[in-house]
Amino acid sequence: MEENQTMVTEFILLGFCLGPRIHLVLFLLFSLFYTFTLLANGTILGIICLDSRLHTPMYFFLSHLALVDMAYACNTVPQTLVNLLDEKKPISFAGCMTQTFLFLAFAHAECLLLVVMSYDRYVAICHPLHYTVIMNWRVCSILAASSWIFSFLLALVHFVLILRLPFCGPHEIKHFFCEILSVLKLACADTTLNQVVIFAACVFILVGPLCFVLVSYTRILMTILKIQSRDGRRKAFSTCSSHLCVVGLFFGSAIVMYMAPKSQHPEEQQKILFLFYSFFNPMLNPLIYSLRNAEVKGALRRALCKETHSQLV
Repeated sequence: MEENQTMVTEFILLGFCLGPRIHLVLFLLFSLFYTFTLLANGTILGIICLDSRLHTPMYFFLSHLALVDMAYACNTVPQTLVNLLDEKKPISFAGCMTQTFLFLAFAHAECLLLVVMSYDRYVAICHPLHYTVIMNWRVCSILAASSWIFSFLLALVHFVLILRLPFCGPHEIKHFFCEILSVLKLACADTTLNQVVIFAACVFILVGPLCFVLVSYTRILMTILKIQSRDGRRKAFSTCSSHLCVVGLFFGSAIVMYMAPKSQHPEEQQKILFLFYSFFNPMLNPLIYSLRNAEVKGALRRALCKETHSQLV
């Protein structure tokens, strides 16, 4: 057993077994999505940094969300693209464990940032007179830093629990990246503790925050309905509906993947859910926030006009 355990130094990501032609089509399609994700999130990040009108708590947290989405995509997508061109290209044990750790860390960070953003909107709409006092820059910095630190610490717990397991073969992961549940299936030991910790973490970082978000937006909705100004109601609804779209996409897909009974979702169906989670979520977030947000669109127009003017001068 010990001899076999030392031999497993790399894994093969099986990904999608659909044939070379379809793999090439998927490679081109995913490359396009990946490029768009980086450009869109990078644009939002740049606009927020450059436009002083967007130096507010909401856009401060939105910039962190864009950063998470870019890092999230960079962690999983490149390896997926490589595997589409070369199905048997291995990933090292260290590389696989690193990918698992970063995947968990960035997923946790996005979850916590969405909760913080919902709290920011709750304070802005339900307590507008105290907003600048409650959501001062010190509080915002602490909330953002705490989200990142706690996310990496929780991911580190999963990482340490995986490293204690022996892997003695097979070494083929039935996924397009080193997703934690797929990796655990290859362990040559009891993974009950890992499964319990994963479920407890899901309750703590998915169900709990989702309940908090739903309560916050229920209070927000009740407050919005009391606003006398039609423009005020429209602006509040527009901002909050954007947030709710992102929250629904993120929490919905995550809960289905990690908390729904696995018998109801075959492996191929789970891969499709992870595709949505890994490719489309980071790509849709900037679309939702930019297309439905007049301030972001206005900042983008100002940046483009400024660039055009400088070139003409």
